[in-house]
Amino acid sequence: MLRGTATFGALKVALNCKKRMNVRAVVHRVCLIMGCYLVVENVDSLLTICSRRRKTGSGLVCVYIKYVSCCFAVQDQAGMMLLRVSLLCIAASSFHNAYSTTPRLSNEEPLKKTSATIRADEGEELDIRLPRSLRPLHYVIKLQPFINGNFSILGYVEVEMEVLEPTSNITLHMADIITKNDTVRVFSLNERAVVGIKEQHYDPERQFYIAHLEKQLEEGEKYVLSMDFLGSLGDLLHGFYKSAYKDIDGTTKRVAATMFQPTDARRAFPCFDEPALKATFEVHLARETWMTSLSNMPLAETRPVEGQEGWVWDRFERSVPMSTYLVAFVVSDFSHVKSSKDGHVQFRVWARRSVIDQAKYTASIAPKILNFYEKYFNIPFPLRKQDMIALPELSVQAMENWGLITSREDTLLHNPRVSTLANKANLVQVISHELAHNWFGNLVTPTWWEGLWLSEGFATYLGNLGMDYAEPTWKVLETLLIETLHGVMNMDSLATSRKISFPVGRPEEIKDIFDVDIVTMLPGASIIRMMSHFLGESTFRKGLTNFLGSFKYTNAEQDDLWEHLTAVAHQDGTLPRNVTVKTIMDTWTLQKGFPVIQVSRSMEGTSATISQGHILQLSPEGRNISNTHDSKWWVPLTYTCRNQANFNRTQAMVWMKDSEDSITITALPPKDQWVIFNLQETGYYRVSYDDHNWGLLIQQLRDDHEVIHVINRAQIIDDAMNLARTGHLNYTIALDVYSYLWKETAFLPWLTAMNNLHYITRMFKGKTGFGALKHYLLALTLPLYKAVGFDDNSEDPYLLKAKRRLAVEWACDLGHGHCLQQARALYRRWMLDPANESIISPDIKPTVYCHAIAEGGEAEWDFAWRRYLETDVSTETSVLLDALACTKETWILARYLEISLDPNTHMKRQDVAFVLSYIGRNEMGRHLVLNYLNEHWNKIYPYQKLMRGELLNLATRDFNTKTDLKNNPGAGHSKQFTVLYLTTEPLQYRKASEGHTRNKISRHVMMLQLLWGSPMGLKPDIVRYRLSLASSSLEETRHAETPSAGHRWNTVTVFIFTYQKH
Repeated sequence: MLRGTATFGALKVALNCKKRMNVRAVVHRVCLIMGCYLVVENVDSLLTICSRRRKTGSGLVCVYIKYVSCCFAVQDQAGMMLLRVSLLCIAASSFHNAYSTTPRLSNEEPLKKTSATIRADEGEELDIRLPRSLRPLHYVIKLQPFINGNFSILGYVEVEMEVLEPTSNITLHMADIITKNDTVRVFSLNERAVVGIKEQHYDPERQFYIAHLEKQLEEGEKYVLSMDFLGSLGDLLHGFYKSAYKDIDGTTKRVAATMFQPTDARRAFPCFDEPALKATFEVHLARETWMTSLSNMPLAETRPVEGQEGWVWDRFERSVPMSTYLVAFVVSDFSHVKSSKDGHVQFRVWARRSVIDQAKYTASIAPKILNFYEKYFNIPFPLRKQDMIALPELSVQAMENWGLITSREDTLLHNPRVSTLANKANLVQVISHELAHNWFGNLVTPTWWEGLWLSEGFATYLGNLGMDYAEPTWKVLETLLIETLHGVMNMDSLATSRKISFPVGRPEEIKDIFDVDIVTMLPGASIIRMMSHFLGESTFRKGLTNFLGSFKYTNAEQDDLWEHLTAVAHQDGTLPRNVTVKTIMDTWTLQKGFPVIQVSRSMEGTSATISQGHILQLSPEGRNISNTHDSKWWVPLTYTCRNQANFNRTQAMVWMKDSEDSITITALPPKDQWVIFNLQETGYYRVSYDDHNWGLLIQQLRDDHEVIHVINRAQIIDDAMNLARTGHLNYTIALDVYSYLWKETAFLPWLTAMNNLHYITRMFKGKTGFGALKHYLLALTLPLYKAVGFDDNSEDPYLLKAKRRLAVEWACDLGHGHCLQQARALYRRWMLDPANESIISPDIKPTVYCHAIAEGGEAEWDFAWRRYLETDVSTETSVLLDALACTKETWILARYLEISLDPNTHMKRQDVAFVLSYIGRNEMGRHLVLNYLNEHWNKIYPYQKLMRGELLNLATRDFNTKTDLKNNPGAGHSKQFTVLYLTTEPLQYRKASEGHTRNKISRHVMMLQLLWGSPMGLKPDIVRYRLSLASSSLEETRHAETPSAGHRWNTVTVFIFTYQKH
């Protein structure tokens, strides 16, 4: 059948190579010689069968189906015949034992779940960590990815190792790779003596390639293992993967890029894929001459690929010692801009040629931030170049690969005419975070993944400092940092929250940490900020510099950092000699959650009893401010009072130990003066006061709010609302805090106030009191809306723009006529002149788009969809995808869902899940998304499965009934996907608390209904009558629930003021 074809020649050569070669090796060699892609009909069905037959001999057939179907391209019909013949041969010879000379292809099935070990079929526990007998020293990696061909990768790896203890086998990590076993060589580095290999096999459970040697490797000696291998460019956004985009002329072009963190370097080349096993790397990448390749280090030389015209090899300089997850390569046809900053580091930002102008802001700001870190740590950046590249697709926002930071386009690119202020802030925050990793994470790396919080926490906290240095007028340390703190405290108060530092084992558990990075980054950043304040900035920085200097190019654990910080703290006198940083910080990293400090002042007010408890978001029946989990912390207490208001004393004034149930603080002012604890909210804890002190604080906010620091004004709002939400403060007090807001001009208190109202809004949606609540919220928002106006000015300062964005968003969401009219009018103007990018200000664009589409019909939606297809600005794409889900037409939402899931639409994989969440957020589209989640749960986010939980969280965050909870599609999957604590826990809490929450606010809602029975414009006598009824109702509430002599102001104030202003 094959005689006379090109395929027959390949088969003949292969069969004649080795008469005694087993059949599988023959097929292997045939495929290599052919260099073509053998197309298989019904490959998906065969792969499904394969997943069920891994343990049998026939599983080998499936292995080769995967191999052939992934790596080659057919040139003639005879290739199909060869495949069929090959499969029959394989089936006939598939009874070799597990230690065959040819390893099986790496397993793609999920590994069985345990904590630190995995269990084999026979029942014994297997250690998934690599043996410690060998230590890698240096890699030579040569890869030729056929990005414009069949997506195969021809690879070669050479790893130099030092023997730490005698061993007779070499174990490497490997996945999705086929080794050419006859090319594997092991030899001693000094004598070049070859070490024989008895057998090779692959352990799919642990993703181990193991070479069993004929003799033992000697301790202290150095050896080299080399091999050729085959791989493929995947499409799951991990390992060495491919991505596509359309050029400005509509041509489809491809990019090959890497994403190795945490455990995917093994998918690109066999390696010691653990963070502690650092080595140096020499990378060689083959590319076509019209493309460009990048890696961690500068380019050393370029030379032709022998026998392949149009191809060249790029060799990059030998790297500094680093972990495998930081190795990176990109092959593309991108262009770049260089930084104009002078310095010892060459800065380049890469992007698609059509959008390279949008990289200028990044090129100007990144060197400035890097220079800040060099001065902050007093340690220079160790590389000669820093590349940053905007990729069409990446599974995370950005990745800190040393010398080659990869990022999504909407994270790295900025178009000042189109991109929003939020886009710009996110860009600076991400760049600053990734550059901070050059010291925490790259220079010094956690020994194992349980120390990830150290790397991510420091990069997040220091990233805020770098961001503040780059854009000081944004006041990041007073806005973004505190906003982040409030958000993470809300998540960290769930009963299923996790410790900052916790053990992890198998690769999927390691990935869990990254998929739920809020658990590691944000609480970690918050306690690091607290530590910098209780140690003092000078002591903190000296300790960090000493730590980084001692462990550079190696690995460390949190105790190593605590030791260095303690030494400097004792030297500087910022900690008592009998107290260590470890003693303090272990209480924050090795147990979950955070404390709530209860301040109960004496009758005279001159002393206060301080106690700590652990408040969780539980049902009303389960709520208890006591130590539900018997958790205690070392708490740095700071405080000030009315007669000596000093909010800058952020070093610990008093320590509350984890062994103390309560302490007493004396020398406080008389009872007619307030006290405030947790100055500038530098401590990672909430504060609850007695009702009298709450009343004094509310009165002070009314009289002169600027006496209290802006961060503490936001803290008072956030603490009050969250304590009320968990049932530990009456909502009457919490809402009375809002009564001063009409005088507030700072952005942070407004942002905090409105963020906390989101929860109440969701709980009341669809309930009888929602109309009154909307009137209340509108009355609260209108003063801010009128103060900042609807029309934007490009010259306005950052914080004014931020306030306008907040006010316009809430005013339109609440149905304010003027806001909606302006949004519709601007959108219509834009529809008539689509090329005019100046019609709608970038910062109010999300609100204008959304409400114009919501108030409009098919024409408005179709126009936005066309703009999505035509725009080349990634940040604009994100805004449009969100706005398209705002329509109130269910049939349009159904069409949108269908379009987004259609592979022919060419929507980016990372965007599809966002579209699902946007539609699910729309009350009209929620059932569409939930139905889809129920039917296709296992197909969503195949490359990052735990993102399913985040998607479910976004789609269900407006749930407020038991029926909603019952229909939650994630309920049956919560045991499989730990991220669902983000969803299931809040839903369970809402189920139990929704009625309780509404009851606590019911009298306020009754007051609002009395006051706002009809729209504004009521006759004065009617308003006065309703105000009197509302005041009487509220007074009854106060006397019944919260008697307090100092608690005189109430929510009616807002309405009196609003009415008088009108």
